[in-house]
Amino acid sequence: MIGSLMIFAGNANRPLAESIAKEAGVELGKVDIMKFSNENIKVAYKDSVRGKDVFIIQPSCSPVNRGLMELLIMIHAARHASAMRVTAVTPYYPYVRSDKKDEKRISITAKLVADLLEAAGADRVMAMNLHSPQIQGFFNIPCDHLLAGKILCDACLKFNDGDVSDGVVVAPDAGSAKHAGHYAKRLGLPLAILDKRRTDDSETAHMDNIIGDVKGKRAFIFDDEVASGGSLIEAASTLQKNKVKSIQAYCVHGVLSGNAKERIVNSPIEKLVVTDTVFVPEEKKHNKLEIVSVADLFANAIMYTNSDRSISGLYDRF
Repeated sequence: MIGSLMIFAGNANRPLAESIAKEAGVELGKVDIMKFSNENIKVAYKDSVRGKDVFIIQPSCSPVNRGLMELLIMIHAARHASAMRVTAVTPYYPYVRSDKKDEKRISITAKLVADLLEAAGADRVMAMNLHSPQIQGFFNIPCDHLLAGKILCDACLKFNDGDVSDGVVVAPDAGSAKHAGHYAKRLGLPLAILDKRRTDDSETAHMDNIIGDVKGKRAFIFDDEVASGGSLIEAASTLQKNKVKSIQAYCVHGVLSGNAKERIVNSPIEKLVVTDTVFVPEEKKHNKLEIVSVADLFANAIMYTNSDRSISGLYDRF
């Protein structure tokens, strides 16, 4: 065992942190996080972390930049309080979509965040369904990349009473086809791929063609996240034009920014399932939305790591 296990939470998604701690059989550690009138943040651990194996749970939730700063200060404070090891648990990794330099004179901000976490004193990072798996290579410290595949597939089977025989898994673009293929394999379904073209930063994509047969089938769209809902709605509209029987969407990270709620409610999507990696406030919830938890998976990953056991078996849960 690498020191006594302690789990702390920032303010980004405390309900998830509480669920993870409960599944791990420990109480959340006590920490005060204060914001002064000048917007500076102060972190003070109320429990001793000396010689402890500290896990700090802080996904990227609104307000993103404040949450990131909280995480960095919490890591730094734990390191200087003599924690034996500090793990940043970021179920939804900050700036995850900024993973490449696809324009002139821009930052690869996901790499910058990796550098900041390491500079703050993190010994390892734990994340879920990174926008690009290659982001793991941005770190000079271990990065455990958990996947929500089994959780979403189980949800799909549950909400369809175990029968998806007339279904087809749909990848919203060519880039997600490989990952969607894993969902299709687990569910025993064929795969269709949408041809998505994005021409600007408006978060709106254009889809014209479908590779695969979807007519008369139940379409199950799988993706890593839903933000404004633009791409998801465009995918649903394209599928509707191609005469699918029904449309369900399964996304790991439910960011649901802007007017995503209204767009989804008024769309042909019958059900949207997301995990609780991102906190969804009550005003963003609606009758089409279902939230499933990743707490058990993260709790097991934390306990395995603390006891110096391999977590590769958890990857098999895809």
